[in-house]
Amino acid sequence: MRPHIICHMGTSIDGRLHPSRFTKAASGIPADVLRSHYERIHDGFDADGWIIGRVTMNEMAKGTERHFANPPKLPREAHFSSRNGRKLAIGIDPSGRVHFGKDNVGGDHAVAVLGEQVSDSHLAELREDGASYIFAGPKGDDLPGAMAQLASLFGARTLLLEGGGGINGAFLKHGLIDEFSTLIFPAVDGVAGSQSIVDYHGPDGDRPGAGQSLRLTHCETLEGGMVWLRHAVERAPG
Repeated sequence: MRPHIICHMGTSIDGRLHPSRFTKAASGIPADVLRSHYERIHDGFDADGWIIGRVTMNEMAKGTERHFANPPKLPREAHFSSRNGRKLAIGIDPSGRVHFGKDNVGGDHAVAVLGEQVSDSHLAELREDGASYIFAGPKGDDLPGAMAQLASLFGARTLLLEGGGGINGAFLKHGLIDEFSTLIFPAVDGVAGSQSIVDYHGPDGDRPGAGQSLRLTHCETLEGGMVWLRHAVERAPG
């Protein structure tokens, strides 16, 4: 068993990821109203936690790397620090490059998803921070196994997957997304090559969504002209 995973993202009308690149809101539409919808809906899901990739987590955690001269040899098995009933802030970090500096991100308990090749020094740093961690196989790419651990070890039933595009693409490829929640800004990026909200990195010709279909379950126009879509992911016919 694994958690129910909702990919919750904001995008321009051309599917791009970074709001800093979007055209400005039209006259009379406050930008903060548009931005507020994302967190309001995030909170409304009342999920057990959220998942992001290494780059975004490093930007949010803002910790500093610390070196341990003679770290203890530690088994490559899950480590639990005190959660105290908090939601989970889960970072997919196969090579152990995220530095938390504390046991939380925005008040939610920090959990690192690692590859087994990470150094003992990094594990010692995470333990000193009070963060928890699990392992996703030797290379850190066993996402199905990691999600199963989050369910069985942390009791996670629902998690929000909140990108970048590369992480979202990897989850799609593994068939781990159960639902898409997409907020479409009344804005456009317009530049070829800009990262999209699902941006799979794989061999040419690979189709990460193969065998999956989307069924629209909700469509709502929000204040300021933002559109909220929800799609359930189903097995494709045939």
